[in-house]
Parts: sequence; structure tokens; C-alpha cells
Amino acid sequence: MKKIFVLFSLVAFICFAAMPSVAFAQEVENTETEQTESDYESYTSLGDDNVAEDKTFHQVLKEKFIEGGAPWMAPILLLLILGLALVIERVIYLTMSTTNTKNLLKKVEDALENGGVEEAKELCRNTRGPVASIFYQGLDHMDDGIESVEKSIVSLGAIATARLEKNMSWISFIIAVSPMVGFLGTAVGMVMAFDAIEAAGDISPTVVAGGMKVALLTTVFALIVAIITQLFYNYLAAKIESLVDDMENASIDFVDLVVKHIRNSK
Repeated sequence: MKKIFVLFSLVAFICFAAMPSVAFAQEVENTETEQTESDYESYTSLGDDNVAEDKTFHQVLKEKFIEGGAPWMAPILLLLILGLALVIERVIYLTMSTTNTKNLLKKVEDALENGGVEEAKELCRNTRGPVASIFYQGLDHMDDGIESVEKSIVSLGAIATARLEKNMSWISFIIAVSPMVGFLGTAVGMVMAFDAIEAAGDISPTVVAGGMKVALLTTVFALIVAIITQLFYNYLAAKIESLVDDMENASIDFVDLVVKHIRNSK
């Protein structure tokens, strides 16, 4: 997880550092175009529309990000990077934890019948996922009786569930705090707008545009971060619920299998 977070942080830092230079280059290009254009009035009426149409979504997004102000947009970007890093870590972990429980249960049953408990334990040891670990724990306590097997399965199942839900609270925290950061930027932007009005002594669009732009852009970007993170959170929560249900059902079938094996061994 640390490697993934460091990688995303480095990419975000490079993008964030490149944004001012891109914006500066665009301003220089527009200035040179204005100086070489013979008909200034025709350029301002038609040229601006053509430039706006030629801009890609990525360019517009970078411009709006810069216009929002680094003090407020940088924390929002960091929250997005952190949230995506946590989501990717959970997706990888949950994917690796997914097991075909029916197939594993059949293999354990065959191993118990043909090679005994040790062969079944070796099979579970070489299989990844929490279900295999639970089966191994149950097989390791077979000599102590069925009650000991059930207790060991319940204990390890609780630990496995906690591991599946790891970092979900941090993702939920990012979902909650992102809009707060955006609303804080909105409040500050409104204060900036009123300060500008007070200093100029006039309510004009030019005076209040800067503060209002910060107020709106910070909220928009913060809500986008919260929405993206919420979608991934819902997916992860559904995936965890599915894994837990599958783990519980497999544990019940495994206990029945152990009881059957113990009876046949007597």
C-alpha cells in the first residue's frame, strides 16, 4: 500500500507542478497570436470562440484547477490521491482474497479421504485467501474435537472479516471530509468577494469574480472527489459483504465435512 501511495503522490506532484507552466505557455501563445493578428476586432469576436472550442477537457480542467487557487485545490487533490490509493489497495487485497469455496471444499474432502488430515492441511496451506486459512485452522484442531474446531473457525473468521474491512474507515473519512474542505473554500471565497466589494466601494462583476470563482470551484472539485470515492466505497462494501457471506457458508459446510470425517474414522 505504501508503494502505491508514494507512486500516486509522485504523479500528482508532477501534474500539479506542471500546471502553472502549461497555463503560462497558453497565455504567451495567446499574446503572440493577438499581436500578429491584423484585425483585432475580428479576432476578439471570432477567435476566442475558436480557441475555446479547440481546448480539450483536460486543458479546461487544469485551467479551472489553477483558477481555484493552490491553497484550497491542493488539499482536495491530495484527498483524491489518498482515496484512490486506499481504494486500489483494497481492490487488490479483496481480489486476492477471493476463492472458489466449492472447489476448495471438494479438494479438502478428497484430501481427507485419500491422504488424511495432513494432506488436507498442506492443501489449505498452499491456497491463498481467508477461507483456506479458516479451513487450515479447523483441520489443525480436529484432534481436540468438533467444539474446538468450531471455536477456532469463529475466532479466525472474526479476524479475517476485520482484515477485509481494513482501511474502509479511512475511505469513509475522505468521503466525509472532502465536501467540508470544499465548503471551507467556498466560505473563504465569499469573504474575499465581500472584501473586494468593500475595498472598491462598488458591486461589479469584475470586483467579485475572483472570490466567487474560488467559492464555486472548490465546492465543485470537492464534491467530485466525494462522489468518485463514494462509488468505489459502495463497490468495496458490496464485495466485502459477498466475501463474508461466502466465508460463513463455506465454514458451515466445512464443519459438516469435519463431523462426517470424524464419524467415519471411528
